[in-house]
Amino acid sequence: MAIGTLEVKLVNAKGLGGTDFLGGIDPYVLIQYKGQERKSSVARNEGGSPVWNEKFTFRAEYPGSGDDFKIILKIMDHDTFSADDFLGQTTIYVKDLLALGAENGTSELRPQKYSIVGDNLNYTGEILVGVTFTQKETEYDREEVGGWKQSEY
Repeated sequence: MAIGTLEVKLVNAKGLGGTDFLGGIDPYVLIQYKGQERKSSVARNEGGSPVWNEKFTFRAEYPGSGDDFKIILKIMDHDTFSADDFLGQTTIYVKDLLALGAENGTSELRPQKYSIVGDNLNYTGEILVGVTFTQKETEYDREEVGGWKQSEY
């Protein structure tokens, strides 16, 4: 089993639709991977084209428990006086990335655009995200494997 770090680079977004009464939005992103969640900073006064340039790390195992090797990015609008509004989300499937990283030690999806889909399944913009997996250890790194000198025969 390969254990390592999944690094998500959140670059920017474009074309986000506003839901506020005054038309301005203060977007942020909730990033989820297998029960782990990270939150980006709020891009205040950047409207529908926010820039984050932030990195987030997650612990990842391959092959691990379950089969849901996906990163979910939920784009939210921060509201001061009411509940935050859901703007849309996108999903990045990383099973092949993890498999390649388990084989080679590291693998990368360079930053690329992903479509953001809203509640009504309509396109609500795009987000630029990159993902890297770096293997930290294998199951053999934690145990001694005998050689010729340790053999009894």
